[in-house]
Amino acid sequence: SQITVFIQKNFLSRESYILCSNLESSKSKSRTMSSSAATTTNGIGGRGRRKGSKSVSRSQKAGLQFPVGRVARFLKKGRYAQRVGSGSPVYLSAVLEYLAAEVLELAGNAARDNKKNRIIPRHIQLAVRNDEEFSKLLGSVTIANGGVLPNIHQVLLPKKTGKAKGQVGSASQEF
Repeated sequence: SQITVFIQKNFLSRESYILCSNLESSKSKSRTMSSSAATTTNGIGGRGRRKGSKSVSRSQKAGLQFPVGRVARFLKKGRYAQRVGSGSPVYLSAVLEYLAAEVLELAGNAARDNKKNRIIPRHIQLAVRNDEEFSKLLGSVTIANGGVLPNIHQVLLPKKTGKAKGQVGSASQEF
């Protein structure tokens, strides 16, 4: 196989190479290995990693941007429970990523409404307080430099004193 040829060329002496090539030719005559056994053995000793393979983080495996390992570490250090399952930090990271994406989308819309290209804390405040669910979730949260929502009580607004469309003007103006 390709792996044994690679090992033979790079790691074995000439005598060992000849011995392995003779062994390989005798194996090829009576080969009855299953495909699973052929793929798991790489010639070095079984279950080792190949040289070119890199480690894949749990965030990459789950397709997330938020760090699963860091969330797992915080869950363990926080002593919320004696043990933490393997799926719980992945789930929590996915939820946090979703909430962050929603807030950023709403804040980006608020920034675009104000004709700005950069999201500032004021835009985050407007986005959170104008959304019913986020306002309930973050009701007791103070956003620094967020300001307040523009709100004028109805009593303080000037009363509309316009005549209805169907009314005719006074008699003095009729002539």
